[in-house]
Amino acid sequence: MKKNFVLTIPIIIGILAGLFLAFYPQTEDNPKILTETNLIHNGSPILGDHSAKITILEWGDYQCTFCHKFHQTTLNAIKQDFINTGKIKMVFKDFPLNGEDSILAAEAAYCAQDQGKYWQYHDELYKNWAGERTGWVNRNSLDKFATTVKLNLDKFNTCLDNHKYLDKVNQLHQFGKEIGVDATPYFLVFNNEKIIKIRGNQPLEVFLKSIDEL
Repeated sequence: MKKNFVLTIPIIIGILAGLFLAFYPQTEDNPKILTETNLIHNGSPILGDHSAKITILEWGDYQCTFCHKFHQTTLNAIKQDFINTGKIKMVFKDFPLNGEDSILAAEAAYCAQDQGKYWQYHDELYKNWAGERTGWVNRNSLDKFATTVKLNLDKFNTCLDNHKYLDKVNQLHQFGKEIGVDATPYFLVFNNEKIIKIRGNQPLEVFLKSIDEL
């Protein structure tokens, strides 16, 4: 009886360890996942000086209300004082919480990237934001935005028709989940030594404090 009990202990420990890992997956604190390279890789083209030591990574959704507010307010100040002056670089990664339209908008931005106009198209999407799940993201509106930023429409529509970047968008969404992203906008402000999380559309002062810490 005692021998069977001793043999059972490792089994119980193994089961408990398995349950622990199942309910506590790798998070944003895992250094193997959250390297500077991994965070920048596969996202948007870098906005700003590539050699800037501090990076702001935004996880966003083109239909997200608070993402839109961030792009219309706080981001303008950050661009003027930090990105345009070479102190900070920025990367955008997609976290499409609002369904298929958000995924399609993200695909469209990467199709614009094929023609060297990712950020112009990205900004045009937020400029024309018209609510969450209201239908404003559709093939007609996406073509209109493409025309505004002077894309070749045939190439743009071929890219969208073929869903060239669907896998990329889905992979970014999954990666975000794996590192703990659970809302939009969600920011990681980091250098090669430290990462600071900012959840939601926080006041400019919150970003300035994070930048000062780094």
